[in-house]
Amino acid sequence: MSKKDYYDVLGVAKGAQEDEIKRQYRKLAKKYHPDVNKEPGAEDKFKEVQEAYDVLSDVDKRANYDRFGHAGVDGQGFGQGFGDFGGFGDVGDIFEQFFGGFGGSSSRRSTGPRKGEDIRIQMTISFEEACFGTEKEINLQRDEECTRCAGTGARSKSDVTTCSRCKGRGVVSSVQQTILGRVQTQHECPDCHGTGKVIKQKCNECGGIGKTRRSSVIKIKIPEGINDGQQIRLSGKGNAGINGGPTGDLYVYFNVKPDEFFQRDGNDIYCELPVTFSQAALGADIEIPTIHGNVVLTVPAGTQSQTKFKLKNKGVKSLRSGNYGDQYVIVKVITPKNLTSKQRALFEELAKIETDNDTLFDKIKNVFRRNNK
Repeated sequence: MSKKDYYDVLGVAKGAQEDEIKRQYRKLAKKYHPDVNKEPGAEDKFKEVQEAYDVLSDVDKRANYDRFGHAGVDGQGFGQGFGDFGGFGDVGDIFEQFFGGFGGSSSRRSTGPRKGEDIRIQMTISFEEACFGTEKEINLQRDEECTRCAGTGARSKSDVTTCSRCKGRGVVSSVQQTILGRVQTQHECPDCHGTGKVIKQKCNECGGIGKTRRSSVIKIKIPEGINDGQQIRLSGKGNAGINGGPTGDLYVYFNVKPDEFFQRDGNDIYCELPVTFSQAALGADIEIPTIHGNVVLTVPAGTQSQTKFKLKNKGVKSLRSGNYGDQYVIVKVITPKNLTSKQRALFEELAKIETDNDTLFDKIKNVFRRNNK
């Protein structure tokens, strides 16, 4: 089977510079390395990429290849398994550059200060509390820095020493012989458990952890306009940090109880307004509730069911802009079910009215007014 063009294998032009060739090789070697890519054919593709780079990264081999093609570089010593990674040193180097080591821990553990873990909780609030904001207190169990040892985990400062096994790095290295050659791997130091320090005598309060579990009362100020599913972050209200690192954060996710009358869409409020047949036909001034208090809505004569009216700035305050949404009132004309004899007579009289639509409502108004005298 004929070999593919080396430039095509690496995806570079024939006049590509050395740094571009190396960059493409790094990218493809990482993608197809058989210890990372388990798909069929990945190993063959990796060998192909390695072979192309071995030739194109060498000035003399590349010159011969450009003049004579594959015949100019065949038999020049390529094909030593995975031992030669041209430009990277041994196989341990490429794992270190690509993956930060291989096996066990995938990256070097930091022995410096680290931020504490965040805490996430859910809180259920009422519709009104979400609209106008409020302040609540919660009892939160969290890890706090031990007050006796100041987070060191030791009885005294002299009880803290640098780990002799890892020299304070928090990781130890080992070399294994594999089909790929010599592979250097890194693991968490078993003596100091990745901290880089060894404690001779542990703190009596925290047992060497440097943190203690305590109950704290946290005040949560809920902003006006928070919506269902949204969250707020309280900086520094999470778990204590590690090695003197900052405290984590507290994230509060909100569940908002539905309201019996109002429905919210973004910053707008929607509600249904039931009106009688006579109110819809004759028109009426109706007092309706909003989240900001009652207002009077004028329903004009001849209003149809599902007509929508807008009450400007009667919605919820926006968390971002500070502007208020609107309230939309949807009219729902109620048809009476159990009619009195007087109501039945009235509707029977209306049913007899035959006229064009332009004067129908005037006729209806006269019937209602006459029967209400």
